[in-house]
Amino acid sequence: MQIELILLTISTLFFVSILADKAGYRFGVPTLLLFLVVGMVFGSDGLGITFDDIDAAQTIGTVALCVILFSGGMDTKISEIKPIAIQGIVLATAGVLLTASITGFAIFWVLGKTYASASISMLTAMLMAATMSSTDSASVFSILRSKGLHLKNNLRPMLELESGSNDPMAYVLTITLISIINAGTAPSIWIVIGTIIMQLLIGATMGYILGKVLLWLINKIDINNDSLYPIFVLTSCVFIFSSTYFLQGNSYLAVYIGGLVIGNSKFIHKRTTMRFFNGLSWLSQLIMFLTLGLLVNPHELIPIIIPGCIISLLMVFVTRPISVFACLLPFRKTSLKDKTFVSWVGLRGAVPIIFAILTLAADVPNARLIFNIVFFCTLMSLILQGTSLPLMAKLLGVAEVPKSLNSPKHFDIDLPEEIKSVATEMAITESMLTKGNKLMNFELPDNTLVIMVKRYNGFFVPTGKSIIKAGDRLLLITDHNQELAESQLNQINTDDSQSPDFLRKLKAKLEAIKSKKKTQKQ
Repeated sequence: MQIELILLTISTLFFVSILADKAGYRFGVPTLLLFLVVGMVFGSDGLGITFDDIDAAQTIGTVALCVILFSGGMDTKISEIKPIAIQGIVLATAGVLLTASITGFAIFWVLGKTYASASISMLTAMLMAATMSSTDSASVFSILRSKGLHLKNNLRPMLELESGSNDPMAYVLTITLISIINAGTAPSIWIVIGTIIMQLLIGATMGYILGKVLLWLINKIDINNDSLYPIFVLTSCVFIFSSTYFLQGNSYLAVYIGGLVIGNSKFIHKRTTMRFFNGLSWLSQLIMFLTLGLLVNPHELIPIIIPGCIISLLMVFVTRPISVFACLLPFRKTSLKDKTFVSWVGLRGAVPIIFAILTLAADVPNARLIFNIVFFCTLMSLILQGTSLPLMAKLLGVAEVPKSLNSPKHFDIDLPEEIKSVATEMAITESMLTKGNKLMNFELPDNTLVIMVKRYNGFFVPTGKSIIKAGDRLLLITDHNQELAESQLNQINTDDSQSPDFLRKLKAKLEAIKSKKKTQKQ
C-alpha cells in the first residue's frame, strides 16, 4: 500500500474514533467500547480493512500499555492511596489469583457443557481465565466524570490502585501458564510461586530505584530546549520498562511504580510533562483499541455467543464478587455497599485482549478460541458493567456531589500543586447584575480575586470599577471554594429555569454541603 493511503486510513480512523468518543462521553458509553467498535466496523468483516499481523498487534499493545501504566502511575497521588494501600494491594495480587482460579474452573465447566468439540483442558481454561483476571480503569473513571459522579469512602483511589497494579500479576500468571502448556510438563508448584514472587520483587525494586535515579537526572540536567523535558521523561519510561525486562523482572509493575515515584515528586516542567503524558496516554489507548478492533473477525464470535455470555455473567455475578468479598473480608470498615460496588467495577478492558494476543503469538493450542472468548467477554463487560456504573453508584449510595469548584474551561490556566488556591470561572447572567454592573458590586468571599474577564473572543484584566455585562465569564482564584459557591448562589435568581446548568449544579453542591454540616452538628 502507498504510504499516503495508509496515512489517510489512519487519520480517518482517528477522526471517527474521536467523534465517537465525544458522543460516548455525553451518553456515558465507555470510550474503550466505542474505539473497539470503530475498529470492528472498519475491519475485514466491515469496510474491508484486513489486519492479521499478530506480532505487530503484540508490539503495539506492549508499547501502548507501557505508556498507559506509566501515565497512570504519574496521575495517582500517594497521599490518596495511603489509607487504602493494603486493600488495593490485596485486590491487585490475591484478588487476581483468586479470580483467575475460580474463573478457570467455571470456564472449564461451561465449555465442557456448551462447546465440547473444542476439547479444552483445565490448563487452557486457567490460561483463558488468567488473561481476564485484571481490570480496566480508564473507562470506569471516564464514565464517572462524564456523569459528574464522585465516590465516597476512598473508593476511587482504591479502584485506581487496584486497576493500575493488578496487570503485572495477571501478566505473570498468563506467561507462566503459556510456558507450562508449551513445555508439555508441569513444573514444581514451588518453582512457579518462586518465579512469580521474584519477578514482582525485581519489578517493584527496579521501578522504585530507577524512578528515583531518573528523577534526580531530570532535575539535575540542564536542557536548553524546554520542549525536550517531556521527551526525556518518556525516554525514562521506556528505559525502566525495557531494562527491567532484561533483569527478569516484571516490566509492567516496574513502569507503574516508576511513574508513581516520578509523578509524586517535584521536577522541572512538571505541568507540561503531565499534560504531555495525558495526551500521549489517550493516543496510546486509541491506537491500541483500534488495532484490537481491527484484529478480531466478528463472524468468528457467533459460535461462541452462548458460552461467552455464560462465562461473562459468571464473572460479573459470581467469580469477581467472591474474590472481592474474600479479599476485603479482613477490612471490617469497608461496608457491604462499598464491597458490592468494587465487585461491580470489575470492568474488563484492553489488557485482557492484549494478554490473549500473547497466546496467539506463542501458538498455544486453541489460542484463537481463547482470543475470541476473551474479546467477547470484554465487550459484554463494557456493555453490562460500563454503561451501568453511574446507576449502580447511585443505587448503592456510594456517589456524592463534589465539594469543589470545577476547573475553568474558557481560560487556559493550571495552578502548580504547591499553590493550594483554586481556579474557577463564573458565567454572568442578567440576574447577577441586580446590585450593580461594576465588579466592586459583586459579593465575593475573602481571599478571592477576579483576575481575568472574557467578553466574546477578547480578554482583559479588570479593576473594581470595570463594567461587567451579561455573557461575560470571570476567571477567579480563591482560597475558599465553598464560600465562593455560596456567594455565586446568593447572586442568582431563585427561578432555576432562568439559570444556567452549572449554577443549578452549584446550588445542589451547596445544599449537599449544608445538609452534611447539619447532620454532623446533630
